[in-house]
Amino acid sequence: MAGMQQVAGMALQQTLSPQMQQSLNILQAPLTELRQLVDTELRANPALEEIVPDKSDPLDNKEKSQLDDQWDEYYAQRSTAEPWTQDALERRQHFLDSQVRPPTLAEHLLEQLSTASWSREDAEIAVEIIGNLDAGGYLRAGINDIAAQLDVMSLDVERVLDKVQEFDPAGVATRTLSECLLRQLNNQGRKYSTEARIVKHYLDELGRKKLHEIAKALDLEITEIQHAAEVIAQLDPMPGRAFSPDTNQIVTPEVLIENDGDGYSVSLNSDEIPRLRISDDYKDMLSGTSKEVRDYLRDKIRGGTFFIKSIQQRQQTILNIAREIVIQQKEFMDLGAAHLKPMTMSQVAEAVGVHETTVSRAAAGKFMATPQGIFEMKYFFTHGYTNSDGETVSNESVRQAIAQIVREENAQHPYSDQNIVKMLSERGLGVARRTVAKYREQLGILPSHLRKAF
Repeated sequence: MAGMQQVAGMALQQTLSPQMQQSLNILQAPLTELRQLVDTELRANPALEEIVPDKSDPLDNKEKSQLDDQWDEYYAQRSTAEPWTQDALERRQHFLDSQVRPPTLAEHLLEQLSTASWSREDAEIAVEIIGNLDAGGYLRAGINDIAAQLDVMSLDVERVLDKVQEFDPAGVATRTLSECLLRQLNNQGRKYSTEARIVKHYLDELGRKKLHEIAKALDLEITEIQHAAEVIAQLDPMPGRAFSPDTNQIVTPEVLIENDGDGYSVSLNSDEIPRLRISDDYKDMLSGTSKEVRDYLRDKIRGGTFFIKSIQQRQQTILNIAREIVIQQKEFMDLGAAHLKPMTMSQVAEAVGVHETTVSRAAAGKFMATPQGIFEMKYFFTHGYTNSDGETVSNESVRQAIAQIVREENAQHPYSDQNIVKMLSERGLGVARRTVAKYREQLGILPSHLRKAF
């Protein structure tokens, strides 16, 4: 990766260039939003027209070559742009203020990352941390996992994580509910408050409404504990939730994966995207008109060709990433979630030949229809553990094992976290008790004393 100054500079250039803004929006947009972008562009650019299904290929080889030449010329021009000018900052802020599609959690955090001063190594660590947050904003990868992935010290990851946890929304990139709430209390100036003491030491008791026990332990009046409980109840246990897409929306998979007998075929759900081309009538109008009209026509044609090319690149990028996911996750495709392998965005980016932030953007909000069901593309990116046989297994596989253990337990004698640790160890998975507790919380599974049936 280039130095952070170069990374931030490129990110700013991309944000400031209208064409690159459009290209990134197209790459990041889920299928339903992409259809809306296409409809909007068709209305705004008269040089664009939609191909009806029974017509021939909208782009012949000559037209494709012209698109490639214009695309390369655009990148050459963009690379000479001067970043970080006051005018550039104002235009960048105008773009951020005028975005129609709300940013994802990762986009929101990466924007904060790009506006701060970071060393190259710290920026790489921060990007890896952001890429491993779940929909609730919690960090799913372990510190040691991230350190091993980037070949850096765990202490450096801890240090960078502490900085990322200062980002908005408050509580993001934390690892437990307690840590999440404490961050929010710190931001409110309540670091040493009664609320912080309760969250840090008596969160389980608070969940069981044992306010009198907490009051006794802290040597406080019950009214003080009640007030503290009200303050804690106003905190957000899922800080990333505000950036999640509407869960009531119908999921339309972008990628279709099918077993063809010899392996798995990977295709795109392209039928959902209108086919576009530059209007021949609009091209014909270039001759016999004034310079002002020709300039206007050329501008519309150029904008239309870039729009088409952006969609082509989006589709190819998603297809390449999906193919690599299928290659690396064949056992998942064959056998299911318990066989999901550890895989990071940087590994896929290297295999596909793009930057890992491109993988992050391309995977955001996109779904794959697999033989095992429909999954978000980001589901397949996970760190892992080495089992007793020396094989690597994903964090998701461990979570699935925990879920299975709880499903099969005796409701009158539920397993404690330590019991689950022992049972996982018998399966060759050496996992710490605090890790079991973290994964259990992520799965929405209550502690054993609250699962017990009476």
